[in-house]
Formats: sequence, structure tokens, C-alpha cells
Amino acid sequence: MSEPHSKLVAIACGGTGGHLFPGVAVGEELRRRGCKVTLMVSPKEVDQRAVRAISGMDIVTLPAVALTRGAGAGFLWGFWKSYQMARRHFRGQRPDCVLAMGGFISAPPIFAGRSCGAKTFLHESNSIAGRANRWIAPWVDGAFVYFPSAAAHLRARRVELAGMPVRPQFLAPLAASPARQALGIPVDAPVLLVMGGSQGATRINDLVLKAVPQLRAAIPGLRFMHLTGRADFEKVRNGYAAQNVPAMVHAFFAGVGLALAAADVAVSRAGASSLAELAARQLRAVLIPYPTAADNHQYFNAQAFVRAGAARMLQQETATSEQLAVEILDLLRDTGNRPAMQQALAKWHKPGAAAEIAEKILRWPGESASVGAEVKLKALSC
Repeated sequence: MSEPHSKLVAIACGGTGGHLFPGVAVGEELRRRGCKVTLMVSPKEVDQRAVRAISGMDIVTLPAVALTRGAGAGFLWGFWKSYQMARRHFRGQRPDCVLAMGGFISAPPIFAGRSCGAKTFLHESNSIAGRANRWIAPWVDGAFVYFPSAAAHLRARRVELAGMPVRPQFLAPLAASPARQALGIPVDAPVLLVMGGSQGATRINDLVLKAVPQLRAAIPGLRFMHLTGRADFEKVRNGYAAQNVPAMVHAFFAGVGLALAAADVAVSRAGASSLAELAARQLRAVLIPYPTAADNHQYFNAQAFVRAGAARMLQQETATSEQLAVEILDLLRDTGNRPAMQQALAKWHKPGAAAEIAEKILRWPGESASVGAEVKLKALSC
């Protein structure tokens, strides 16, 4: 580990698990370097539930809300209140650096940090940069991206390809057999993992339940681990029970790293955090992007993985349960293609991403960014 620092770093990382968990991963690396870390999150349930398990970092909840159609006044009021709250917090504990992980919680802490002279940074996880990051990019000292294509959307002074931070539970080597033993699953049973992101996905839940008879007819011993989101938990649990199918059904599951290690194949959304976790475990998947994600970024995330040979994809608008079952069965049976897909997945995994980002923001050269700073894009390669 590098030499210790005594700096204070604020990380704005709320709104979804895809923003929160990578921010926590960077925060843990900063703490290992002796820094004091403050996480700035939203009031949303996904944030509040997750931060209850976090220790060693200060938690500040900001009242920011997402910009949605018809909610412009609420967004502006939430932004202003969040900015004022962040400024008051920073006056009491002046940060040396502020890092934004994307989403609607990002901008107020960045501008509040600039107002007190902190270095400011952003991380863009998706292939198409989000609106918040596009807006704040000219005002930050540096930006980090997971997908090389995102760099073209960010008018930052300097952009670096840094990978996607993932939680430590996805970095420790773990074979399928001990993971299945820990979860109470027979070690010789094929396992399908279904996950729709931190808040679940009704359409994926419905497609899988309809595909169960076809899947079980082809592979009678197939076991299911299904992360439903809170809204669909009872419906999905009852759906498996009605078909007399053994399944582990959870609304929310803290041990996702264990579940990914135990699975043979996954069905998943295509948020960047989910993709990075699949890559970390080299778990082959059928991706079903969320079609109304901003700028359709999940589709482009998935497309990048598919082009690299790292995943399969179905589009939600046209997917049928029969098509999904065919894709799942093809992956479960196609052991000959497994090494190639796992190698392709491995190329999307950078285990030192959180450490690299932590180290770079602590050692970033030069003065803080100025308005209208010249865009300097570091050459990127994948």
C-alpha cells in the first residue's frame, strides 16, 4: 500500500446501487490510505438501506431529486437545498477532494467543493455519459471512465480510462462449489442467477417465470437464484412455488458476490455496475437492457459486451420467454465456448480500478479547474 494520507474526501454516490457501490469501493481504498471519507447519498430507499451496513465513513443525506418530466421545479429546489447543505458541511469539514460517481446527487457536492477550493473529479460508468456528468465535466479537474466511448461525451480537462470499481466481495477468488455450499445449493446442480439491478425488474421477472417450464424440461436439476426487487418479491416467490420449483428468492441480497460465484449463467440488466460484477466473476449472461434508461445507455453498455464476445443480449420490447429460454440453455450447454466468453469478460475487469482512482485523486497535479478550461483528452485504448 502507498504512503498514508490524512486528507478528507467527499464522494457523491447515491441514487442507484450502480452509483453507490462503486463509490463505496473507492471510499474503502481511500480509508486504507488513511483518509477520512464522507459519502453523500440521496434519501432513496436503496441508498438508505445500503449505507446502514457501511462503517468507518461519514454519511450525509442530501435532498436532491432526479430531473424527470414535469418535476423541474422539484429538481431545482432539491438541487439548491443540496448545494446549501453540502456547503455548510464543507465549511465545517473542508474536503481536499470531491468525487462524483454520476447521477442526480453528483452536481451539488461538486459545485460546493469548488466553492471551498477542493479538487473535483467525476467517474462515468456507462458507455454514454449521463446528463449530470456531462453538465459538470467542464468544471472538474479530472474524469475517469469505464467505457472508452464515454470520453467523447465529457468536456473535461483530462479524461482517463480507469475501469469500474467493484466491491471487495467480487475481488476475492471464490470457486462455485464452496459458494454453493455456503448458499445451501447442491454443488453439482446447474444454477441460474436472475437479477434486475438494485431495484429489481418486473419484465425480467415475468419472462423468467414464464420460461421456467421450458428450462426445467430441458434441465430438470436446474436451480434458480432470483433477486426480485421489493415490489415483485411475493409474486415471484409464489410463481416458483406454484410450479414446485426449488428457488432462492430474495427482494434484496447483500451477498451478491457469493451468488455470482455460485451461478453458471445469469440473466441481468446492463447497468455498468452489474456488468463490472459479471466481468469480475467471469459469469456468462443474457443481458436485457432497461429500455427507458437515459440515452438508452444500458443498450449501448450491453452492445459493447456483446461485440466483445462477453455476453448475449435480448431487447425487452421484443423478447419472449421462449427466446430467453433458448439463450439460457445455449449458454448452460455450450461448455466449449465458455473459455472464450470468460476471457472476453476478463478484459472488462480491472481489479485495481478503485485503488487507481483513489491514488490518482490524492496525487492529482496542478491547480483546481477553472471555468472554460481547455479540454485535454488522454489517449484511450481498450
